[in-house]
Amino acid sequence: MLPRGRPRALGAAALLLLLLLLGFLLFGGDLGCERRKRGGRAGAPGCFPGLLMPRVPPDGRLRRAAALDGDPGAGPGDHNRSDCGPPPPRPSKCELLHVAIVCAGHNSSRDVITLVKSMLFYRKNPLHLHLVTDAVARNILEMLFHTWMVPAVRVSFYNADELKSQVSWIPNKHYSGLYGLMKLVLPSALPAELAHVIVLDTDVTFASDISELWALFAHFSDTQAIGLVENQSDWYLGNLWKNHRPWPALGRGFNTGVILLRLDRLRQAGWEQMWRLTARRELLTLPATSLADQDIFNAVIKEHPGLVQPLPCVWNVQLSDHTLAERCYSAASDLKVIHWNSPKKLQVKNKHVEFFRNFYLTFLEYDGNLLRRELFGCPSQPPPGAEQLQQALAQLDEEDPCFEFRQQQLTVHRVHVTFLPHEPPPPRPHDVTLVAQLSMDRLQMLEALCRHWPGPMSLALYLTDAEAQQFLRFIEASPVLAARQDVAYHVVYREGPLYPVNQLRNVALAQALTPYVFLSDIDFLPAYSLYDYLRASIEQLGLGSQRKAALVVPAFETLHYRFSFPHSKVELLALLDVGALYTFRYHEWPRGHAPTDYARWREAQAPYRVQWAADYEPYVVVPRDCPRYDPRFVGFGWNKVAHIVELDAQEYELLVLPEAFTIHLPHAPSLDISRFRSSPTYRDCLQALKDEFHQDLSRHHGAAALKYLPALQQPQSPARD
Repeated sequence: MLPRGRPRALGAAALLLLLLLLGFLLFGGDLGCERRKRGGRAGAPGCFPGLLMPRVPPDGRLRRAAALDGDPGAGPGDHNRSDCGPPPPRPSKCELLHVAIVCAGHNSSRDVITLVKSMLFYRKNPLHLHLVTDAVARNILEMLFHTWMVPAVRVSFYNADELKSQVSWIPNKHYSGLYGLMKLVLPSALPAELAHVIVLDTDVTFASDISELWALFAHFSDTQAIGLVENQSDWYLGNLWKNHRPWPALGRGFNTGVILLRLDRLRQAGWEQMWRLTARRELLTLPATSLADQDIFNAVIKEHPGLVQPLPCVWNVQLSDHTLAERCYSAASDLKVIHWNSPKKLQVKNKHVEFFRNFYLTFLEYDGNLLRRELFGCPSQPPPGAEQLQQALAQLDEEDPCFEFRQQQLTVHRVHVTFLPHEPPPPRPHDVTLVAQLSMDRLQMLEALCRHWPGPMSLALYLTDAEAQQFLRFIEASPVLAARQDVAYHVVYREGPLYPVNQLRNVALAQALTPYVFLSDIDFLPAYSLYDYLRASIEQLGLGSQRKAALVVPAFETLHYRFSFPHSKVELLALLDVGALYTFRYHEWPRGHAPTDYARWREAQAPYRVQWAADYEPYVVVPRDCPRYDPRFVGFGWNKVAHIVELDAQEYELLVLPEAFTIHLPHAPSLDISRFRSSPTYRDCLQALKDEFHQDLSRHHGAAALKYLPALQQPQSPARD
């Protein structure tokens, strides 16, 4: 939902302000900026408030590179200086700014989100993002922006696969592959009516309002069509190593991590033919591009220097392996855009890298919910569903004892599907995906689960932005988890006081790709053989269009943190007989699994049918298109029970599998179970949700729903976990 103010917001904002203040205190701000203004000196554009940078006293070497530094006596290289002068006129308050980004794959999608956070933090104008993506990135980013619901942000997607043929003939050594060449085709790929666009690499971070960058279009002459910052290394000078042969460039060349494009002028100038002819000619003597589109842009500019408008160096501070960026920020009052243009990214070697890294991490872990800010005074089309959501929120009564429950039900959580690289399973007619949800305190269950379940998994994680980065490091540090490409992790970002358990389950369920799903919980370990056994059972029972059934996997539990996991039903029964295992919640809530009929299961040789009963909540295998969980049940209580009621109401058979089992491991109780046990109001609110659930059930199923009424009216035991 569109959030109200929270203490967490103050903490995140304070962190960013503290970081900026530390930069000022440790390295000193450019007070000379104001002094130069008072002296009446008219310098180059670039004196805007932004990220205060470390001050490095110039030495002889720096003075010799004055063209890059922006020294007043630099002469022809004066375009890169970043000292003060009258800033270019800002775009009007509500002018729509257009930004284009090429993005492919899981990792690049995460980078885009950090970039967008930094833009949103400083922006004062509506934005239209033009995203050129592959299918993976589009699936991720479309869901993310749909659930982020940021006001005054439009997103358009363009299919990168349709553009590949235009650049696939170009040999490219750069790690970005074909996607690193696609900025060349943006003038033809973007809408014909679009005249201006800012083009960004995914590895840049803003330290200023993007409207200041947009304002630099005003400095273009009548013929200039491309705005670029000079390359901040000696790459194009060809002296980095013996036999180094870079592509041709004008002087040091230009870096294409940040580009201002006058698309209308490029189209009029015949840009497509221009860059193609240049690339074909250079490839007669050069084997490939080394820096992807940047090499071709530079070769074109070398031949047509009138196309380029050099930008102040602060708009693309490049932290590459051979960077000379210090020459820029040693003379700058502040920086505008940080560019991690080394393959090593945050691990690049630089004596000030810690300063830049901390700035980047601020946005990486920044709560994206806080960026759902209105641009007051700028009428814009609200995000889809935002108006209805606000109306529903306005109708809530904050004096209602169940206000928290009502508010949590209406919360729209940001969802980042396939947070990590994921390889979809090959199509198999009876394949099964394990579906579960978890929070940060259950991460330790993942390794054991991966050892027990060799098949695909779809897991939804309820995390803050900062916890998502901890989770990423946790996976990377685990050889077991890092090796599993068939486990899809979907991050649902935390918001609100109650755990949205069924919303999480629905996210994981919606992202499962196999015909069948095993609906489990993260604190259960399935039998080692369960994955293969389920697939065989589905085939033998003829499920699917022929038979509508939910296969019940009997649940057990141990009270010991360490025990010998049984490898077969025989071993499990032996542990059950000696009291090392119990049927699940036998002591606290036997109603939840009693209909499974464990006595019959002990002797069963074939699947058997059981009848629904009040409070039954087994773990089941169902088709992927089964009914979704009811999202009104948040926190603790009745979340699985309501789902089994719906399955029964839709006439699913409940078939218990004789060789299947799953075992619950002990853990500390959750906050929600503690509140359920201690608060009568909490339990009263749960009863109110159950009553509403039955009303909806009656509307959908008519008189057939009457059979569930007694179960819904029974109070739930506060002792149950």
